[in-house]
Amino acid sequence: MNTQLWFPENKSPEPYDKDMSRRSFLKFGTSSFLGMIAMQHLQLPALSAIDALPSQAEHCIVLFMNGGPSQLDTFDPKAGTANGGPFKAISTSAKGIEFSENLPLLAEQAHHLSIIRSMVSGEGNHERARFLLHTGYAPTGSVSHPTLGSIASYYMDDEDFELPSCVNINSPTFTGGFLGAAHDPFLVSNPMEPLEDLKYPPQMDRHRFRQRLRMLKDLEKDFLKKRDTRSTEAHQAIYKKADKLINSPHAKAFSLNEEPITLRESYGMNQFGQGCLMARRLVEAGVKFVEVSLDGWDTHSNNFESVKNLLSVVDPAFSALVKDLADREILDKTVVLWLGEFGRTPRINENDGRDHYPNGWSAVLAGGGVRGGQAVGATDADGIEVVNRPVSVPDLFASLCFALGIDYHTENYSRMGRPIRVVDNGAVVKELFA
Repeated sequence: MNTQLWFPENKSPEPYDKDMSRRSFLKFGTSSFLGMIAMQHLQLPALSAIDALPSQAEHCIVLFMNGGPSQLDTFDPKAGTANGGPFKAISTSAKGIEFSENLPLLAEQAHHLSIIRSMVSGEGNHERARFLLHTGYAPTGSVSHPTLGSIASYYMDDEDFELPSCVNINSPTFTGGFLGAAHDPFLVSNPMEPLEDLKYPPQMDRHRFRQRLRMLKDLEKDFLKKRDTRSTEAHQAIYKKADKLINSPHAKAFSLNEEPITLRESYGMNQFGQGCLMARRLVEAGVKFVEVSLDGWDTHSNNFESVKNLLSVVDPAFSALVKDLADREILDKTVVLWLGEFGRTPRINENDGRDHYPNGWSAVLAGGGVRGGQAVGATDADGIEVVNRPVSVPDLFASLCFALGIDYHTENYSRMGRPIRVVDNGAVVKELFA
């Protein structure tokens, strides 16, 4: 498997002849210098226009595909090629952009979408890739990096807001790491069921509950002084979050029964679809970050039947989410990201499946100042190599931070005092916002 990053070959001629005369050299140097100045004047407005853009997004929704979806069977189809598989490509509402035939509803929303077709990373192992795509850092074992949702919580959290700033729906993810347990994601294991323990026990009210919290704090004071660890910090944070959530009128954002049944059905009556609807309700209520996950994408065998079934879940949910956000005029304030751990091999294996492929896969963004109706980067005709604009995971994280108004150059400190930047050597993908 070729996982090497692609860089364009330098096919330009030598800038000067080794036997160039003094007069020719001066002529060449003067013209090149003037040309350089002219190019700078031409490029500066375009570059500064991006840098001068104010961040628009106040919320972020991530749709995470556990296991790694096939780019060729979703957003970068190669229909009619040996690697393309049986799915046809269909046109979309964005001129010149095609999706898999299994995404007809999302194709109607393509004018809102920006598809990165040139994602590259060096991680082809599930756990390592999942960590990288949640934190922006490869796992080292020595540092517990915060997940993206925890970063958003840390920098965007309103302490007076009663709901969690970061919510994960359907499956647990990584923690707040060295940013602290107060920014750990709040887990909703099944959006189709009511949240458990959202009410006080029988014969308990707010006053008595808080009296017990104060008594517990006094009892634990000496114990916690001697055990200043993340587990004790998490213990305190859980009680504090629970107290705020139980008493919040905004807690109804977790209840989907308030939505019309026709709208619920448009998202899909399954955990992923209803999770996407809950994500919309949560950001509308003020939650900063929501992740909704969908399992089943590790398609080493029977890829095409599995992907078809999975896309029958993704297509209505993702498209309904984008349309719903746009109809409610909050899409511009909400950046939406769809991605997985990595892509799948362009070549189809002997089990009618596709294997892990971290080079040349796809991610999709919408809203939050992202320019829709475009594809960024490209793979070759067989989908094997990136031939235009490779985008790294740190680049993607830098772009998300830019959209959310987070300075991705900022350094935080690990528990050992080590300075760690929010994003590791990434740069904003300016094409997303141009």
